Amino acid sequence: MQPQQEVSAWRPRVAGVVEVFHARFTAHAYPMHVHDEWTLLIVDDGAVRYDLDRHRRGTPGGTVSLLPPQVPHNGSAATPHGFRKRVVYLDTTLLEERFIGAAVDGPDLTDPVLRRRVGQLHRALAAPGDEFEAESRLALIGERLRTLLRPRLELPAADASTGPSPGIARSLRELLDERAAGGLSLDEAAGLLQAHPAHLVRAFSGAFGIAPHQYLVSRRVALARRLLLDGRPAAEVAVAAGFYDQSHFTRHFKRVVGTTPGRYARSAAFR
Repeated sequence: MQPQQEVSAWRPRVAGVVEVFHARFTAHAYPMHVHDEWTLLIVDDGAVRYDLDRHRRGTPGGTVSLLPPQVPHNGSAATPHGFRKRVVYLDTTLLEERFIGAAVDGPDLTDPVLRRRVGQLHRALAAPGDEFEAESRLALIGERLRTLLRPRLELPAADASTGPSPGIARSLRELLDERAAGGLSLDEAAGLLQAHPAHLVRAFSGAFGIAPHQYLVSRRVALARRLLLDGRPAAEVAVAAGFYDQSHFTRHFKRVVGTTPGRYARSAAFR
């Protein structure tokens, strides 16, 4: 049996919403990657398992998963028949970055009120002309998320002194963000940061839980998603996002997103 997939992606005219992504996969496994935005995820059928900040997590029925920006994660089906999910990517105007640590500690929220509101939000986002309703639903979701996460802010912070020093790793991340589309070799990065290439790789992987090359690919794919939703052709996006050629672009985009750039763009064109 061939793996099945159904994908729909679009950018609604709702402040704070970067992208809406609906998908059904039977065999796709997401590699480690990051997003600039909050990932608000519900699974309607099956279940997803994933690693977040080196901890195994999962999305059983009835939960809402909130994955923080810039925290690496992967994902795969936890059931033989795959999963069907709905995702909305939200910028930090809805939920402040100070909640990132609390979300890392417990990303899977079992809260019927939140689950119901997220479902209502998706229905509003799928109906052109219902932007005001979507904005109202979103405001209530933001309020509910703060209510659920705020008590965790009062917990004592974990002692980070035993982990790798984040200084050089943070510098490399900033450099990769800056040069994602333009291109950057490991040797060039090592020269700019005055560090041995192997030390850069170890420090980055130890600090962020993702290898530098995986991080760079995820940044390029994130840029490509935005450009495709803007209506730019895939061949043009491949170059603009820093990929070597169309084949290179398609291979990495499908690994991260679960579908080809062409199918992703066509799903948005029908909205």
